[in-house]
Amino acid sequence: MGIVASQSIKNTIVTYLGFGVGAINTLFLYTAFLSADYFGLVVFVLSTANLMMPILIFGVNNTLIKFYSSYKTKRLQNNFLTFMLFLPLLVIIPAGILGSLFYETISNWLAKENQIIKDYTWLMYVLAVAFAYFEIFFSWSKIHFKSVFGNFMREAFHRLGTMTLLFAVYFKKLTVDEFIYAVTIVYIIRMLIMMVYAFSVRFPKLSFTKSFDYLTVIKYSFLIIIAGSVSMVLLDLDKFMIGELIQIENIAYYSVAIFIATVIAVPSRAMQQIINPLTASYLNNKNHRELAQLYKKSSINLFIIGGFIFVLIIVNINQLYMLMNPEYSQGLFIVFIISIVKLVDNLLGNNSAIIFNSDYYRIILTFGFCIVLLAIGLNYFLIPLYGIEGAAIASLIAFTIYDALKLWYVNLKFKIHPFTKKTGYTLVLIIMLCLGFYFWEFPFHPILNIAIKSTLVAMLYGFVVLQFSLSSDITSLIKKLLKIK
Repeated sequence: MGIVASQSIKNTIVTYLGFGVGAINTLFLYTAFLSADYFGLVVFVLSTANLMMPILIFGVNNTLIKFYSSYKTKRLQNNFLTFMLFLPLLVIIPAGILGSLFYETISNWLAKENQIIKDYTWLMYVLAVAFAYFEIFFSWSKIHFKSVFGNFMREAFHRLGTMTLLFAVYFKKLTVDEFIYAVTIVYIIRMLIMMVYAFSVRFPKLSFTKSFDYLTVIKYSFLIIIAGSVSMVLLDLDKFMIGELIQIENIAYYSVAIFIATVIAVPSRAMQQIINPLTASYLNNKNHRELAQLYKKSSINLFIIGGFIFVLIIVNINQLYMLMNPEYSQGLFIVFIISIVKLVDNLLGNNSAIIFNSDYYRIILTFGFCIVLLAIGLNYFLIPLYGIEGAAIASLIAFTIYDALKLWYVNLKFKIHPFTKKTGYTLVLIIMLCLGFYFWEFPFHPILNIAIKSTLVAMLYGFVVLQFSLSSDITSLIKKLLKIK
């Protein structure tokens, strides 16, 4: 896959570095150094900022990727990039003014179930702005096919900063309140560093002449606010609603489970950084043959890699929870549910990128609006009945329907789908290994159990992938690593 394979491998390594640090933070440091209510508070503040971010960014991160490759001259590109830098301010400034005027009302509403939230309401806006411009500068570098540094900043930088701050809390260099403000500063610094890097890739030459079809760009950006942010909203909506409907410490238990399952999405997150602009380029150049190949390759590669991680999580989950504070084990069922959601996302490959960067992006507005309403309704109904498990079930239902609609629509409009017979073989392999190893327990320490099971699973999984050549890219990579001719 050329540039896709090269940058995807680098991005995967960087992303796993970030998730490794995040695992230490989430599974051990947060749970040991902060009480569950303050851990839940941090997650609630960050999740609410993530929910606000798609509105404040005005769809610019997606708009950059969709339109940049269609402008062939430096003058048009400079006009377009200048417009993208300032467009979000049309939302950010009015939102800040309205937030200031109605601050008391907003903070009281957010804190109606958990008063601990009230004093930190303003941080959510500050973080949302930092998140928004970080994504803009990241997309700025991605359209020039420079994604590795940005991926490090997105996946690892803030987690390393948070780890440092958590140890500062442990050694009583920071209070818990100071820790929350310091985390906000880390995200602001991350945004500024990303800005410097993006401008080093291509320094903006400000040009305010209207030499491109800016009305089409604004229209796309406006529609993509909802359409392009559905997945992000669905990811954080459950945590937000848990904080609004039940006690905030439940967010901590839920977040640990979500983090474990989200490891499955790491390869997809890494590969999408380079696949998205490549997909946009194929669509803009009407290269449908290459697009179809990329669709199938991205699907099987992500399904195989994500499936391997899925198996490791499922067969080791009981031992992993033995290593943590016992109160967090109530998230065990959630890991199973959300792991399925993440695996299905991997299976779809670059499906979302095809829709968002095509002329059919408007349909996601309809799909997304309906799915978000469904998710809100399901959360309101299921969380009071089943607590955090209800939130996980709501996410499973919403994501399954949303993914099925996207899969159907791409096939309808482009006459392509991501599946081959090797998709079926991979699914059988995943199911067999899960059933074969989940109930097989060794009478050793949990860490030793995890090591033994993981080694056996890796050997069997790798052998089958190689033997049946389930993916030419992965087979080639494994042979290269093992120096097999």
